[in-house]
Formats: sequence, structure tokens, C-alpha cells
Amino acid sequence: MATEQPRRVLVLQGGGALGSYQAGVYEALHRAGPEPTWLAGISIGAINAAIIAGNAPDKRLARLQEFWTLVTSGWSFGPPTSTDILRGLLGDASIGWALTTGVTGFFSPRAISPLLLSSGGPEALSFYDSGPLRATLERLVDFDRINARETRLSVGAVNIRTGNFIYFDNTHQKIGPEHIMASGALPPGLPPVEIDGEWYWDGGLVSNTPLEYVLDQDQQEDLVIYQVDLFNARGPMPKTLQEATEREKDIRYSSRTRLNTDAQLRIHRLKTSLAGLLKTLPQEMVEDPEIKLLSEFAKEPSVIIVQLIYRDRAYEGSFKDVEFSRQTMLDHWASGLADGERTVQRRLHDPPKPGPGGAVSIDPGLDANPDRSNSDSEDLRP
Repeated sequence: MATEQPRRVLVLQGGGALGSYQAGVYEALHRAGPEPTWLAGISIGAINAAIIAGNAPDKRLARLQEFWTLVTSGWSFGPPTSTDILRGLLGDASIGWALTTGVTGFFSPRAISPLLLSSGGPEALSFYDSGPLRATLERLVDFDRINARETRLSVGAVNIRTGNFIYFDNTHQKIGPEHIMASGALPPGLPPVEIDGEWYWDGGLVSNTPLEYVLDQDQQEDLVIYQVDLFNARGPMPKTLQEATEREKDIRYSSRTRLNTDAQLRIHRLKTSLAGLLKTLPQEMVEDPEIKLLSEFAKEPSVIIVQLIYRDRAYEGSFKDVEFSRQTMLDHWASGLADGERTVQRRLHDPPKPGPGGAVSIDPGLDANPDRSNSDSEDLRP
């Protein structure tokens, strides 16, 4: 291993109201320690990441709790109900409430429908105003701390004009509320965000996970990456139109995650194999410029990816990412906490180290999801 202790990275996918699952996972990792030193997020993952990076370690959990309590203050239906049917109906009512009245501290409906406007500005391009989110971020996030680079923060967005994916990273630029808002500006609900003369939408339009960005960086440190996904790539064959709509959404927002994870690990292993091959060359070839170029390309740290995936309940439908009821938020948080604690208990918070340049993906929820095979993920149960 290049370093005695690998660098811990927390990678947070987009998924709206499902994001409280990520907060639960973070609570478990926070309790176990040490804290992640790099956070990367898309959309709601960018908001959670900014709250974590923008606060002292002893305040992070409280700030996350404050945020999720705020955005679920508009609707609450009390303790969990005993039937999935009734719980589903209450969830649908919560979704309708959020779409009609907005979400406190997040977004509010526009007084004039964008369908009646033709100005081309943000008001004509979205049904909701994200001004409340700016105020929330300014109150809960210390951007001076973020820009002091105590913790690395990377958030992804899409340039509307070019269609290119871009990451705002505090190691390269100053980060403000607008960068976090741009990462979560999902059209046509939320308006685009202008930064330095360019307009941006939600990074999930191109890729819903920052994993590829993290692995593409020129890292010399070994990494343990906790990838927290909010949409499950695998699921049963749908039986109704409603189930088909939900399944389509899960696939749309999770398939790139599975593809990117497999592709990046494959590239990583190929580069490691190349490094091994180059070591067998005779000394007189080592100074060749092309061999030097290949040697630089082949340098790779060891990487462990621990995947934590939210697996939804029977009563949740295709609009689960806008179901901002208090009870559902608490359920999601509890699920994340349970999965995070299971990861810690299985010693995956300090997982077995692969060899130099090695790469492995671990799914702690393997046993809870029989539909996943060992070919998808290497299980390193101690």
C-alpha cells in the first residue's frame, strides 16, 4: 500500500427525498470514524456533501438533522401504518402536497406558470423557485470552511449550452451556494443556475454518481470509497403500469452507476496489469520515452469500493424521490443507519486491503438482496 491508511471518500448519488438514506449512512460512518476527507455528490448528494464538508465534524450530524427536519416540516402523517396500501396512499398524498405547495427550505411554486411566459429566463424554464434552498445553504453551510479545503468537496453539474458534464471542486475553485444549487437544478422542476456567465442543470442528466470523477483523478493515495446509491439497478419484473414506471426510473438513474463502477474497476485492473508487465522489461528499455509514458499511465493506488444501496419498500412508487413526509424521511434515515452499521459491524469500515494497485467492489447488502450474484460484487466477508 502506498500509504499506511487509505483516504476515505464518500460518494453520494442524486435522488431527492431519498437523500435522507445517505444521512443515515453518514451517521453510522461518523460514529465509527475516522471522518471522510473527500466528499463528492450529485443533486441531493451534493447538498448532503456540502452540509458535511461545510461544518466541523462535531456539528455535521446536527446540521444534517436540521436540514432534513426542515424540508419535511410541511407534511407529516404520524407513526408508520400497518398496511402497505394505506402507507402508499398517504405517500401519494404527501407527494401531491409537495408538488402543490413546494418543500419548506428547498423550493416553492411560482406565482405565474412558466407555460404562460416566453422570456427565456429561469422563471420561464421551471415550475418552482429554488430561492429557499439558497437561504438554507447559507444558514447551514460554512462556505469559508469549504474553501479552506479542510475537506475536499466535488459536485457535478451539466453545462446547458455545451451539454458537457463539469465538476466544481474546492481544490480548483472557490465554492459557493450557487455551485451546490447548480448540481441539483433538475428541470423542469427547478431553474437553471448561472455561474460565471454559463448556465447549469442537475448533474444527474448525464451521470447520477460522482464515482467516475473520483476514480479519474490523479491519485497517489490508496482509497476506500463509500458509494451511497439511492436507486437500485436490480429489481423484479413489473406487473403493472405503475410498477413499470418505477422500474424505468430506477434503471435510468442507476444503470450508469453499475456501468461506471464496472468500467472503472476494469480500467484500474488493466493499468495494474500493465504496471506489472512493464517491470519485466530489460533495463535498457526503461528510459525509452514511450515506456516512460506508459509507466506514468500505469501508476494506480489500491481502491476499495463499498456500495451501499437503498432498497425501496413495497409501498413506494415512481415519485418516491419527491415524497417529503416526515415519517418516510425517518424511515429512509433509519435504513441508511442500519446499512451503515451493518457495514461497520462487518469490519468493512476498515476493509481487507488488496495488493498494491488492487481494486475490489464490495456490496454489504448482498445477503439482503438474493437477486444480486457474486459475479456483480466481490464479497469480502471477514
